[in-house]
Amino acid sequence: AKKRLGLTATLVREDRKEDDVFSLIGPKKFDAPWKELEKQGWIATAHCFEVRVKFPNEDLRMSYAIAPSKYKYRLAAENPFKIEAVKAIISRLSPDDSILIIGDYIDQLEKISADLNVPIITGKMKNVYRDDLYSKFRNGDIKILVVSKVANYAIDLPDANVAIQISGTFGSRQEEAQRLGRILRPKSTGVEANFYSIITRDTVDQEYSMRRQLFLTERGYHYTIMEHDEILINLELKTINQSQSE
Repeated sequence: AKKRLGLTATLVREDRKEDDVFSLIGPKKFDAPWKELEKQGWIATAHCFEVRVKFPNEDLRMSYAIAPSKYKYRLAAENPFKIEAVKAIISRLSPDDSILIIGDYIDQLEKISADLNVPIITGKMKNVYRDDLYSKFRNGDIKILVVSKVANYAIDLPDANVAIQISGTFGSRQEEAQRLGRILRPKSTGVEANFYSIITRDTVDQEYSMRRQLFLTERGYHYTIMEHDEILINLELKTINQSQSE
């Protein structure tokens, strides 16, 4: 007789057809609470942040306001201020952190890769080159890696402890959980994981973000809201203190 066993960390579908899994495999037998796994040390302790940015100028705000509905999300998701927010977040982190910058739009990711002078992995890259970059990231030769949605599935980067999400697939709860999952491998040093989702405030980007977070909040995670201005002020203070110490 055939036996089927299904394993998943994200039993959620945006088309609400989760029950199709049960018809193919059978009933759910066990559901491990994420926070219980965290307490037992099977996954890393994680902190989630929503970083809200504004459009940098009135022209972009007007472009968004008059854009057809189907174009609004991309305009908000590719807000150029997000790149400044990424830089500000990285400035707050330790040089020892292993950082993934994750997004959906290749032009946006390539711009960040060029601005930060760090490597990028996208679907058009040959596997041999991807594997080489993943290997260097695992070994610590690369500390920051920009990745497209190819990193949503089946990659093993055990030392990654920071993820910065700059865009996603609309309101996908599964994708949000998958991207957090990239940094949940427990570290031998005990370092905790930090997940930053950068969104454009007062836009559909913020609305989709609320939906994306549902799966994780139902499992005990909460998001700390941070304003871009707050990060920049902290960055300016850090720069001033460094100048004074020199």
